[in-house]
Amino acid sequence: MKNSITAVMVFFLLFCKGESIAQQSFSGKATYESKRDMSKIKVEGNGMTPEMQQNLMAQFKKSMEKTFVLDFDKTTSLYKEEQKLDNPLTASGPGVRVRISSSGGLLYKNVKEKRYMEENDIFGKEFLIKDTLPDWKWEMGSETKMIGDYTCYKATAIRKRTLDPTPKDKKSVLNIDEGAPKEIRITAWYTPDIPVSQGPDKYWGLPGLILEVNDGDTTILCSKMVLNPKEKAVIKEPSKGKEVTQKEYDETLRKKSEENMEMNTNQKGRTVIRIGG
Repeated sequence: MKNSITAVMVFFLLFCKGESIAQQSFSGKATYESKRDMSKIKVEGNGMTPEMQQNLMAQFKKSMEKTFVLDFDKTTSLYKEEQKLDNPLTASGPGVRVRISSSGGLLYKNVKEKRYMEENDIFGKEFLIKDTLPDWKWEMGSETKMIGDYTCYKATAIRKRTLDPTPKDKKSVLNIDEGAPKEIRITAWYTPDIPVSQGPDKYWGLPGLILEVNDGDTTILCSKMVLNPKEKAVIKEPSKGKEVTQKEYDETLRKKSEENMEMNTNQKGRTVIRIGG
């Protein structure tokens, strides 16, 4: 009898250890498609013909259709954009120049330590943003829907709108979210079937992977999921660029955008589109 009890205890301990190892080694790769609502975006400019405006809007829409990959385990993740071979945002027409003010690189999240690191650049200068993850105050809902093979639950949160770092200027070609509300309702859909508190971009904090999120302007939707892939991705902290906080980076972006706007508005007969921020 004693031997039987001992055998059961050993089996139980081995089972628990196996479960612990399985949780530690759990990983996945999610592909997300990001699209922006273009109804809130206007393209304007002196001397721009309707045809030029239409072409620029089409190019801008295509540039906002992006694909991202999220490699994740139980506590960390790496989010990166899949690079396209062509650059869809190439302006056409005389006196039109396109300016990309900033671009994102790798985004590393550690949900256990509630921090993130992100590689970004402003006009070619590299920065490494280190900061704490947003404290999303998620309100859990009971509404469900299917995304692929996964049952997802709805959750919402409110955040303050991040204002465009470029000051309002009548000579500016691109005006985004003009007169927008100060607060934004975030709607997320997560699945407990994938028990990690991760998600695309800087979204996290739900009892399951976020498969879809909408901030009123942009929708990010998971289009492919691979759990425990044979070739497990290496999730490493990014290291390139000057170390700054998110607030310091935003201030630098604002100043550089103002300088660029001033330089280009002083050039007669030119139309500049600046994207970023």
